[in-house]
Amino acid sequence: MSSSKFSKNKVVSFVITMLTMYMLKPYLAARAQLVTFILFSLTVYFIEMFLTMHKKRYAIPLFIIPILIANLHCAVFPFYFVLFLPYIAEYLWITLIDWNLDYKIIELILKAVKTFPVKQKIKENCERKLQNIPRVIEEKKEKRQCKRENPYKIVVEKNAFVKWLILIVIITAFTGFINPTGNGAYTYTYKIYQGNTTDSINEHLPVTLIDSKEFLCAICLFLAILVFTDTKIKLPDLFMLGGLVTLSLISRRQISMFAIFCAPILVRLISAMFEKYDKETCQKIFNFASSVLGAIIIVLIFSINMVNKLNDLKRRNEQYVSESTYPVKASEWILENLNVANMKIYNEYNYGSYLLFKGIPVFIDSRCDLYAPEFNEDKENGISGRNIFSDALDIAAISVDYQQKFREYGVTHVISYSNSKLVMLMRQNDEYKCIYEDDYFSLFERL
Repeated sequence: MSSSKFSKNKVVSFVITMLTMYMLKPYLAARAQLVTFILFSLTVYFIEMFLTMHKKRYAIPLFIIPILIANLHCAVFPFYFVLFLPYIAEYLWITLIDWNLDYKIIELILKAVKTFPVKQKIKENCERKLQNIPRVIEEKKEKRQCKRENPYKIVVEKNAFVKWLILIVIITAFTGFINPTGNGAYTYTYKIYQGNTTDSINEHLPVTLIDSKEFLCAICLFLAILVFTDTKIKLPDLFMLGGLVTLSLISRRQISMFAIFCAPILVRLISAMFEKYDKETCQKIFNFASSVLGAIIIVLIFSINMVNKLNDLKRRNEQYVSESTYPVKASEWILENLNVANMKIYNEYNYGSYLLFKGIPVFIDSRCDLYAPEFNEDKENGISGRNIFSDALDIAAISVDYQQKFREYGVTHVISYSNSKLVMLMRQNDEYKCIYEDDYFSLFERL
């Protein structure tokens, strides 16, 4: 949506949008992030429209969106304010330069030197420099104005409406309290990075460029346009691009944010590049491409529908969930033969979400952050933060005394892969009895 709204070139917008969807493929899951992706995109759209159109109606959603984020996905609440930073940074940058702080500081120093008991020659020299400062400042202003009108690479524009944007940020900073967790929107992200889950979960780890070819190609495309062409980039876009590249290198989960917010920037750059070099020819090509693309899309939609129908016919007798990965049969047996309300089961990280989906209370599931010590304190009962996440991994790897851990957590049942190390040890343990087993999973009960 952002790519289409921020550029008149619909063909480039369509192509970049398709490539963006391809980059987002690993991050598209039935999780709260799907909602926040949309809300963040709308945030950038309303910021741009507010600064361009100067109408209050575009500012109203900017008060509503942070409330929605705080209640739907409070873990990313701080990122909402990151989206404002490029625009505020440009405004502050221009303001500081226009104030000529460097010359004002020099002026203060020279005036101070004149008051000191120094030689008359030094005082006269200071006086001459003080008289030259207004002229130098005026020359600098003219040069800056000339550069803004004819920028070399970076387009800098001062927008007075950014002051209202700063006010919006200050007001919405308190909207995080409008949620059931109190201050959870402010502390959740901090707690996550205090824990150890970020060292073990793939999406939290730094990016290896050779393994993230799409991300590497996107960076190279930006660099190629900015270095080898005469295309100009807006300063907020440059701040946004640089910031998101840095965040993505630190944590690979931020590649999703890079794809969403840098796609409109890439569309603007490519469109500007085409218009600059051969506007008429490009317009003819785009008109032709639009009609061809329309026909191709219709054919693709029809073909995809036909392929999906054929695949559905083939898969009707196939299982939707893999029994080798998830305890499908074991879950059904548990629900039919055991009282899940009175059992405390140990399970491994990979299939906890499926057990939870079936209504079976779990030891751990894929929401790893919730099982870090920072989220498992019970001060009223004197329980310090339990590191359930680490314990789950250590038990599965047999790097701790699993029996002691099971007693600590009051575990009554254990489910694991039939060929796992844990199951091999438990078969030799008289304290546990195997009450269910299939080709992939085994279930033990503590005697």
